[in-house]
Amino acid sequence: MADVRRRRARFFLFCAYRPRILPRVIDRYTLPKMRALWDEQHKYEIWLEIEVLAAEAQAEIGVIPKEDAATIRAKAKFDLPGIAEIEKRTNHDVIAFLENVAGYVGPAARWIHQGMTSSDVLDTTLAVQMNEAAGMLLADLETLRAAIAKKAHEYKLTPMIGRSHGIHAEPITFGLKMALMYDEFGRAIERLKQTRERIRVGKLSGAVGTHAHLDPRVEESVCHKLGLIPAALATQVVQRDRHAEFQQTLALIGSSIDRWATEFRHLQRTEVLEVEEYFSPGQKGSSAMPHKRNPITGEKLSGLARLLRGNALAALENVALWHERDISHSSVERVIMPDSSILLDYMLHTLTKLVDRLIVYPEHMQRNMEITKGLYFSQTILLKLTARGIARKTAYEAVQRAAMKTWQGEKTLKENLLEESEIMAKLTPAEINEFCSLDIHFRHIDETFRKLGL
Repeated sequence: MADVRRRRARFFLFCAYRPRILPRVIDRYTLPKMRALWDEQHKYEIWLEIEVLAAEAQAEIGVIPKEDAATIRAKAKFDLPGIAEIEKRTNHDVIAFLENVAGYVGPAARWIHQGMTSSDVLDTTLAVQMNEAAGMLLADLETLRAAIAKKAHEYKLTPMIGRSHGIHAEPITFGLKMALMYDEFGRAIERLKQTRERIRVGKLSGAVGTHAHLDPRVEESVCHKLGLIPAALATQVVQRDRHAEFQQTLALIGSSIDRWATEFRHLQRTEVLEVEEYFSPGQKGSSAMPHKRNPITGEKLSGLARLLRGNALAALENVALWHERDISHSSVERVIMPDSSILLDYMLHTLTKLVDRLIVYPEHMQRNMEITKGLYFSQTILLKLTARGIARKTAYEAVQRAAMKTWQGEKTLKENLLEESEIMAKLTPAEINEFCSLDIHFRHIDETFRKLGL
């Protein structure tokens, strides 16, 4: 039984400090601003500003004396060790904070938190943090797109084989592939901007959201000054569908990162090697095999995307709270909100660096296109035959016969096409040579780039 109690104590100790673990683990990788956004110092700074703004708003409408509001503004401050010491006794973080602040303010502190409940402070603070995090992530996305656009232009007309089911299909260019990536992260920006408008919602409406002891004008004033929208209606908390959407949006951006990390990993396979992650001097790929150059950055990003998707699922579980509130969402959000924001910040910076330093091998792309000896021109010939009056089934089977001979033999597709009588009855050797051209596949690239704003 003692062992069980010790294990249980260690588990709860881990949970209590869990929000701090991830920032430490990737501390040297992620930007200080995103880390600082979620630390206790910044959180309490927002708490303090909410309390001071609420006092000032109540003074403006004559609920509390203006001189006391001025005193609160002048003297209100906190200290982290003091809050932590009080919380040992109260087991309540907001009350510990209020007691600590009151010690600095003096008698006027009786007006602090007047008519408010803890969630007025907590949920409004979380809205500020999510809003600020969204702003940082939007800046990250813009930087990423700039790096992608540069690569798209650089390799706009660099031919490579397109693949469906992992099998050679028809030619594309590496620039088109990067343009597709550019477009996808453009949608990520749009989606995050839309989500940001739905999550920057605060509330100061009391224990069950009725404004029984707090004039709605106070909520409107405080939210406006914090850059938030006052909730049209809340319970004791802002409804958690908003927070779930925020987490889902971050997870979806993470999945886009995963999609492109996976793409680059496949293109780096030894037998493909059309692109490769930068491999720095002195870097090692394997403890056993000195020759290895592994796509570890892409693999890391794919793995971290799984964490974001898991956190999004946890946020969905938070939507169903009891009546006007329970506290089951709180412990979850203390982990997933900082973790997901910090993770995605890191992932976007990492992907930007990966794209910016990506090694591209046009000569390998050309080599891989030549493997199938022109098979990727099969559809062009099929369509030319149907345009000349051959039934589609007949034309398809004639081109497929030539294609299967190409798969199994030494000759190119063009050479095998010349041996099919049904084909040669409609096309000349010169036409076949003309139609087996990359120009047909690349004639709309400029238009595509213009549509994407590239």
